[in-house]
Amino acid sequence: MGRDTADTAVEQSSLFAAHKKVQPRSVRGPHRTVKWAVLTVILGLYYVLPWLRWDRGPGIADQAVLFDFDGRRFFMFNIEIWPQQIYYITFILILSAVVLFLTTAMFGRLWCGYACPQTLWTDLFMQVERWIEGDRNERIRRDLAPMTTNTALLKLGKHAIWLTIALLTGGWFIFYFYDAPTLVHDVIAGTVSGATIGMIFGLSAITYFLAGFLREHTCTFMCPWPRFQSAMQDEESLIVSYRAWRGEGRGALRRPLDWEQRKAQGLGDCIDCRACQHVCPTGIDIRDGSQLQCIGCALCIDACDDVMRRIGRPKGLIAFDTLNAQNACAAGQTPRYRLLRPRTLLYMALLLVVGVFMVTTYAERSLLHVSLLRDRAPLYVRLAGGEIMNGFTFRVSNLTRDAHKYAVTLEGIPGARMVVSGVDETPVATLHLAVAPDAVATYRLTVRVPREALSGPATPLRFVVHSETDAITDSYDTSFMGP
Repeated sequence: MGRDTADTAVEQSSLFAAHKKVQPRSVRGPHRTVKWAVLTVILGLYYVLPWLRWDRGPGIADQAVLFDFDGRRFFMFNIEIWPQQIYYITFILILSAVVLFLTTAMFGRLWCGYACPQTLWTDLFMQVERWIEGDRNERIRRDLAPMTTNTALLKLGKHAIWLTIALLTGGWFIFYFYDAPTLVHDVIAGTVSGATIGMIFGLSAITYFLAGFLREHTCTFMCPWPRFQSAMQDEESLIVSYRAWRGEGRGALRRPLDWEQRKAQGLGDCIDCRACQHVCPTGIDIRDGSQLQCIGCALCIDACDDVMRRIGRPKGLIAFDTLNAQNACAAGQTPRYRLLRPRTLLYMALLLVVGVFMVTTYAERSLLHVSLLRDRAPLYVRLAGGEIMNGFTFRVSNLTRDAHKYAVTLEGIPGARMVVSGVDETPVATLHLAVAPDAVATYRLTVRVPREALSGPATPLRFVVHSETDAITDSYDTSFMGP
């Protein structure tokens, strides 16, 4: 019985393979150069944007890009989005999703390999690791050897730099939610809130663990996008591919080089050097075909092209290619590429429609917003003179940089009059309300209506507000409650 149990345990444990730490080596080539350029531009923008100033007038944040939660506003240069205009953020998210779908349909996981924040910071962390601990072979030898004082100091220095980068990353992200110079002053003066300090250290810890330790696990197990990408791609998508029709069968390189003899032996251009696997940040072998772990970084292309150059063979054994093109080449036919096809044309049309709609609605948006909140207890009051009265909380948002005086009138019920509590107790048909620049004014008002003017328990009523200095107008429809 004990033997059976032990055998079962061995069988069960054999279903799982211990994870091997991925130690990618450095590589040079056009794709690696593009990745460094994209990393430099994106991280440069990330660290520079909070410090760009944008004059919006007195009393308004002058940071070019700012999510101002206290002021309930989102600023991006000359664009200002209020809470009631949050649908513009929805449009931006939809546009971003469509761009991602289009990019994936055309070029695979280009976003993952070049612009994803996880990729950017992981690349930066791995470069620091190379500078301090050496390239792949040296790091592997160091990890296999017993711990020494020199190794400990190198690893300590590496983690110190990682923590510094992570702290700068988390700290900078907070700058997008607070005015950057003010936050720096508050941190130095020790007056910053505990919640802000917690956010800085929390985001720093996330960056440190994701980029320093989890790395490829984040892309493979935590990110949902690899599971979605197969639905976005088809046989015409340009993805990082191993051209098996040219590379198989594999065989070690023999000296002297005789490619005709290799061909006669059924061998292809792949010399099984594993350079493509050694540079892969997720540790996969691209020769096994398209895989979930592949982020499309194309570093394997640079590594393989370098090997092909050194052994005198044409580059492109690994390249951006389509499944249809590979099948055509394997059959001895001329490959054809179709970037414009029904799938991509649909994404382009959707991108155009959403983009035009967003730009049009933003250009024609009203710079005046009116909102109304009805008193619930009581719904109405019967006055001594026979009139019926309803109470409201009335808010007028002035979305311009100038002070405005607005005229408020009522439509739908003849003889309706308004009173602003604490300002003027005289019932009037037209109110004149002043609102400061870029501000929301809140008024407590009541509406009085003759009993005979009501058509039932709920009579339609419209508040119409228009600026007395220009053509800005807005309205709000509600119901006047009565017996």
